Amino acid sequence: MKPRIIAPVLLLFSLLGCAPQAPAGYLFSYFIGNGQDGLHLAFSEDALHWEALFDNQSVLTPEAGVDKLMRDPCVIRGGDGWFHMVWTVSWNERGIGYARSEDLIHWSDQQYIPVMEHIPEARNCWAPELFYDRENRRYLIYWASTIPGKYPATDSTGDQGYNHRIYYSLTDDFKTFTPAEVLYDHGFNVIDATIQQTGDSYTMFLKDETRWPVPEKNIRIATSPHLLGPYSPPSGPITGDWVEGPTATRAPDGRWILYFDRYRDHRMGAVASRDLKTWTDISDQIRFPEGTRHGTVIRITRKDLDILLEADQLRN
Repeated sequence: MKPRIIAPVLLLFSLLGCAPQAPAGYLFSYFIGNGQDGLHLAFSEDALHWEALFDNQSVLTPEAGVDKLMRDPCVIRGGDGWFHMVWTVSWNERGIGYARSEDLIHWSDQQYIPVMEHIPEARNCWAPELFYDRENRRYLIYWASTIPGKYPATDSTGDQGYNHRIYYSLTDDFKTFTPAEVLYDHGFNVIDATIQQTGDSYTMFLKDETRWPVPEKNIRIATSPHLLGPYSPPSGPITGDWVEGPTATRAPDGRWILYFDRYRDHRMGAVASRDLKTWTDISDQIRFPEGTRHGTVIRITRKDLDILLEADQLRN
């Protein structure tokens, strides 16, 4: 493997008002194929050009759930300094996967969290995400589920009878969880929500999963002054159709970049904005490892990156 040179970007991040331990770059967690081989990681200095770690091989084999998939991995840094991850374990199970790590390499035992098991008719739990609520020192877990017949007006709008809404649960220790409640319902089929704190409010990027009578399958935005909502009705589309898996970050130049999975084209796409209102497609400016699918972007520190790069060199 060729040695990597990581350019210093700490000053840029400090000018953007980041945390005291300024990030050295970005990490992207993702899956490939059907998620059967597990967690994949890539890093970037500029939030545009991404390089696979560990030769694009899995760093964690899925063990949670019956089907043992690791789709849609969402990694965040929690209030305890650890990295926490949730993921989709199956197309049709009523729980999600969870694990934590100090270094993104060595992970805890994997846990199956039965977030919808108390609703036997629930069909699935897709694309779970995490948000650390610093004010209340707790984690928001949110995901998409279909409960047949709960929203009959839109039962015929999705693929194969799926009619999702976004649900959530709260935890402060990943041992006890509040009962699932609806986080987002504005009368349409919705999946793949991801939340960013933007100043004094919260911005939710989400996928309109409407398939019939006219396909939408695009990314929209909702906002709220409160993490648990209520969130606004959705904006108009900010992407083209037939995309999924949005995840967002601030680039070194201050722009917001929203990445998404162009699953019909088998490649990633992106749009950028300075005001979260006007978006420009920059898909021709990004580069991801081959096979990258629906994941999560986070900022990482120099220490985090050095640990990953050292482990990468040792493995190869």
